[in-house]
Amino acid sequence: MASENNTQIYHERQKLQFCLLHALNNLFQQKDAFTRPRLNEIAAKLVLEEPNKETWTPLSLLFKPHHNALTGNYDINVLIAALEDKGKNVVWHDRRKGANSIDLDGAEDALMGILLNVPVKRFAGLWKSRHWITLRTIDDVWYDLDSDLDAPQAFEDSGRVREFLDYIIGHGGEVLLVLNNKQ
Repeated sequence: MASENNTQIYHERQKLQFCLLHALNNLFQQKDAFTRPRLNEIAAKLVLEEPNKETWTPLSLLFKPHHNALTGNYDINVLIAALEDKGKNVVWHDRRKGANSIDLDGAEDALMGILLNVPVKRFAGLWKSRHWITLRTIDDVWYDLDSDLDAPQAFEDSGRVREFLDYIIGHGGEVLLVLNNKQ
């Protein structure tokens, strides 16, 4: 998918509840930066490392501690482990500070992108869940790479990104900054 200035932008669309998978691939701008088997492997490894292992029940086949085996729906622990495997740091933004405290215009080698976890209601409000969204700069333009969108949406400027982030924070969303490790 190309933007207005003919920059190629990778944008993975939503399937089932694999929004974390799509958000990661959109963040890395690569089709298989992560795959379902890789995220499942990370989730299984997290279970082995847990000090308080859950007892097995028949529902354990579907509802794993860090994801749903049928629909996806991976949790924050899988996200952090996946990003750390790729040499990234995840910093949970302090919502009390608002979006103005985020350096959106800093060096591109510092802030790779932003992941949002937002509450969603589906099926006329009967189903409440959460959804992962990626924001990222590509060629000095910030984009909303939400897998529920038909195409990436460019922000006019970093001020509009901050307005969007403040809206997300005000409506119960979480903001996670994805930073490149400095070697």
